[in-house]
Amino acid sequence: MSLGTVLTAIVTPFDEQGAVDEKTFVDLMHHLAAHGSDGIVVCGTTGESPTLSIEEHMRLVELACAERPAGVTIVGSAGSNDTRHAVEMTERATAAGVDAILSVTPYYNRPNRRGLAAHYREVAKATDKPIVLYNIPSRVSRDVPNDELAELAQIEHVDYVKQAANANLAKVDGLGIYAGNDELYAPVLDLGECGVISVASHVCGDLMARMAREPEHRAELEAAFKPILDALAVTVNPIPVKAALAMLGLCGPGLRLPLVEASESEAAVVRSALEGAGLL
Repeated sequence: MSLGTVLTAIVTPFDEQGAVDEKTFVDLMHHLAAHGSDGIVVCGTTGESPTLSIEEHMRLVELACAERPAGVTIVGSAGSNDTRHAVEMTERATAAGVDAILSVTPYYNRPNRRGLAAHYREVAKATDKPIVLYNIPSRVSRDVPNDELAELAQIEHVDYVKQAANANLAKVDGLGIYAGNDELYAPVLDLGECGVISVASHVCGDLMARMAREPEHRAELEAAFKPILDALAVTVNPIPVKAALAMLGLCGPGLRLPLVEASESEAAVVRSALEGAGLL
């Protein structure tokens, strides 16, 4: 099945007391669908999953499935460095009605090649939905090279990879490729691959949708896109994108510790980029 081209890794809005703001989450999901997003990835790192309880996490996955905009796919993040926990979350996300599962490489305990394959075999038994592997060495301290990804693709239901190791970008036998970093989006499209799991699409999804539809204009659209990417990298994700969404009136800027709101100087960088793009 096709999950779409522009999938937004949606932030988790919090209210002033730090509780999950479900209404804003649903409103933002519909806004994204109206502005270029083909799918929504729920409770990834951008959604601050490390600070969500399992009840909050699964509630957001269920809410996204129940309130999904017409035609939009829902990808439930269900990764863990504890295989039993990953299996439980995968089962629950599947029961909630997701279209696919995002499953990150187990972090901190850093399994070897045989252990990683065993982990994904267990995860794959827990769902009949496509699994999107997530290779992000900068956060998990372990790269999954392309030959290993090709081996993992032999596991039933392992159909895609979210590739966030820029140097590894290449076709992989058996896997559709999603850019895991926004700067890889155009190169992924140029490879003829699937698209992007994006942060920047929170604020420039329409432009990103055009990059897929208008390959003849892709280079100029990418150039217009770059100042926003640079601003959203001014500090650790999702601090800048939450600042941007607050400026646009779409979501409060609040985060859960250990993440803190953008500083004045960081917010100024974000504001300048939004103004330069005509978004403010």
